[in-house]
Amino acid sequence: MLIRTALLSTIIAALTLFPGAGCARQTHNPALATRPYPAHLHRAESIDIQVFREGTMLEVVNTTPRSYHDFDLWVNQRFVRHVESLPAGETVRLSLRGFYDELGEPFRAGGFFRTEKPMPVRLVEMQFSEEQPMIGLITIRAEKAE
Repeated sequence: MLIRTALLSTIIAALTLFPGAGCARQTHNPALATRPYPAHLHRAESIDIQVFREGTMLEVVNTTPRSYHDFDLWVNQRFVRHVESLPAGETVRLSLRGFYDELGEPFRAGGFFRTEKPMPVRLVEMQFSEEQPMIGLITIRAEKAE
């Protein structure tokens, strides 16, 4: 009986100290919050730009003869960051830690001091304005090291 009372007291104290715990998704950092993913603008088309994950970085390889400027790069239909330039025939390296969702939560990139399991990179898209449809990129999954 004493153990039940102690356990119940601990649970009540935890809920009192953390009233929003488990009830709803909390905003991580409102200053870094972005807009929600515009699902209605998703398209199946893609262009020949390849994306590789290298640890906590994304390598975006533009194998087209065209340079791209001033666009948003979306990862997994949730996280976004602005990219100034992706020159023709060049590779741009971007930290996954620079991608945020609509609540200001950063992409869980992993790394040596990670506290949570890293998120996989499954889908990468570019968007030139908030009204234009998404353009899919070719996401190359990394081989798991055995």
